[in-house]
Amino acid sequence: MTERSPMPALTSRRDERPNVTFVNRSVETDALTSSQSDPVVPLRHPVRLAIAIVLVIVAAGVAWDVAMNRGYRWDVVAQYVFAPRIISGAALTVGLTIVAMAIGIVFGTILAIMRLSANPIFRVIAGAYVWFFRGTPVLVQLIFWYNIAALYPVIVLGLPFGGPGIVIGSANVLIAPITAALLGLSLNEAAYMAEIIRSGIGAVDRGQYDAARALGMNGRLLMSRIVLPQAMRVVIPPTGNEIISMLKGTSLVSVLAISDLLYSAQIIYAANYQIIPLLIVASLWYLAMTSVLSFFQGKLERRYGRGFDVRTSRSRRWPLRKAS
Repeated sequence: MTERSPMPALTSRRDERPNVTFVNRSVETDALTSSQSDPVVPLRHPVRLAIAIVLVIVAAGVAWDVAMNRGYRWDVVAQYVFAPRIISGAALTVGLTIVAMAIGIVFGTILAIMRLSANPIFRVIAGAYVWFFRGTPVLVQLIFWYNIAALYPVIVLGLPFGGPGIVIGSANVLIAPITAALLGLSLNEAAYMAEIIRSGIGAVDRGQYDAARALGMNGRLLMSRIVLPQAMRVVIPPTGNEIISMLKGTSLVSVLAISDLLYSAQIIYAANYQIIPLLIVASLWYLAMTSVLSFFQGKLERRYGRGFDVRTSRSRRWPLRKAS
């Protein structure tokens, strides 16, 4: 018998596959975490560091000079910083700021709506008002209102072109120095607030208008419930700056002999000739009041900026991984 040759062993295709090593993902994650925990050397900024050192030295020198210079007379400053006349002048300054800003915001809102109106007469009148009051210095306006009796000795309320009217009274009696100050400050502020509010209204998306009209809202509801609340996010920062500027701008009413903070300090140093210490007293009060206003301005900005504040995180610099 013929002996059969042995048959070759059958190999399956599964055995022919190359060996594949599956790497556990947890191992890779651990390796990445360990590499991320490696210390990162920050980028050095020698020029910026040198400038910072110079600024610190200059600031320290200025502080030392202010503290040691006897010409500042800090004892006189401490004597008059809470003087009754100074406190009453600061209170009048705050009152002028509140009333003038309230009138300016209300009147400025009306002017802003007029400038955005479809009526060309409204737009022209509002634009002319803004052009005139922004183009003339507020000090000139204050002096003008104080001397308005030279043009109109008697204030009459009536029809134009020689029509009948009602005599209100003498301009010298009605337009007192405090009234002239409020007219000059508030009417000038209204021109600036008109542009601020107009820019805020223009920042509202046009789709909000269409959605409000689709809900059947009229123009008054559209403006009061939809547009103005959304415009506050844009309006509040410059309005806060205007309030701070108004607080300092009230010092101009001292030319009308109104006993505001600056005029009260001037009366005191006119008697004792301590000019620099009393000016420092007034400056300290202005700094204190503006700091309080800045604090509340930041609170309002964060309140109306919720949902719009995009904060970018600091980018991380990952260390380079060594090649294995």
